[in-house]
Amino acid sequence: MDSLEQLVAVIGEPNARARNKTRPALVEVDRQWLAATPFCIMATADAEGRCDASPKGDPAGQLVHVLDDRTIALAERPGNRRADGYRNILVNRHVGLNFFIPGRGDTLRINGRARLVAEAPFFDDLVVKGHRPVLAVVVEIEELFFHCAKAFMRSGLWDPATWDPDGLVPRRAVVAKQVEPDGRTVEQLDDYYRPENYGAGLYA
Repeated sequence: MDSLEQLVAVIGEPNARARNKTRPALVEVDRQWLAATPFCIMATADAEGRCDASPKGDPAGQLVHVLDDRTIALAERPGNRRADGYRNILVNRHVGLNFFIPGRGDTLRINGRARLVAEAPFFDDLVVKGHRPVLAVVVEIEELFFHCAKAFMRSGLWDPATWDPDGLVPRRAVVAKQVEPDGRTVEQLDDYYRPENYGAGLYA
């Protein structure tokens, strides 16, 4: 399949409600959603179109800062310093964001153009556990809309009956031993990934 006509022949055309639901600026319910979300996925692409999708998380109310109806900011905290998405933004400002609320099937999608800032007055509003962000992604909104719940309904993602995190894929330490060998034993890696140890540098 390599044409729009072929695609439409298979999936059909969207109905008017789906086709026209995008809007260019936040309304009150969007602000409520962003205040309640603790997690999002940020999609970026480099200058050649190679894509990256990166998770971002913070306590609800501190993940997103609304600057105005057309602009939001997301905090960046200490991490592994790969910064794949941020490297992409430096050469291609287009971003796509999908914001989740645990237990909700619908999501809020925002597409826009991003820039990185190392300091701004609103950083004070993004302090978590006494720590300011190391930088922030400021997104100028081009369009946003609520996405339907069908993917969550099909997957059963929020249904605890479907949860078996170590059932088919081994625990994180065993995975790391296989794909990131660095000489540590599984027991040492288990200790490293223990929440009280791994989580010690979340904000520091």
